[in-house]
Amino acid sequence: MSKEKSKKYLVDKKILPEAILKTVIAKELLAKGEVFTVNEAVQRVGISRSAFYKYRDGVFPFNEVSKEKIITVSLILEHKAGVLSDVLNTVAKLKGNILTINQGIPLQNIANAVLSIDTKDIKDDLDVLVAKLQNLQGVRKVEIIGQS
Repeated sequence: MSKEKSKKYLVDKKILPEAILKTVIAKELLAKGEVFTVNEAVQRVGISRSAFYKYRDGVFPFNEVSKEKIITVSLILEHKAGVLSDVLNTVAKLKGNILTINQGIPLQNIANAVLSIDTKDIKDDLDVLVAKLQNLQGVRKVEIIGQS
């Protein structure tokens, strides 16, 4: 008997039922250590334990789903010494593992670089990685263009 692969959907939280949204909040309270039991979490957010257990394995914040994956990041970099090095050092400081680097030849002092990064050891949300890269001097644009 073969198992059918589960389909995933990206859904705007505005259309989700309240019980699903509260399940996410309860999971966050548990993960942050603000509560220590499921009972405390569900009482705080105002849902039943059965609702929590019904949805807990099927709903995750978007960034949590993208953790422990390989992401592909596109960067627009100024053609200055050390810019790519700063990008690589920033990824390394966050515990990201660079798998591939592709950089185009600079045109009009701008170069496109594409990095594949293993994110399994990155503790922060991927938004933090993107923000830190975006704030580097010489980095004009950062965009996650793929993940697997």
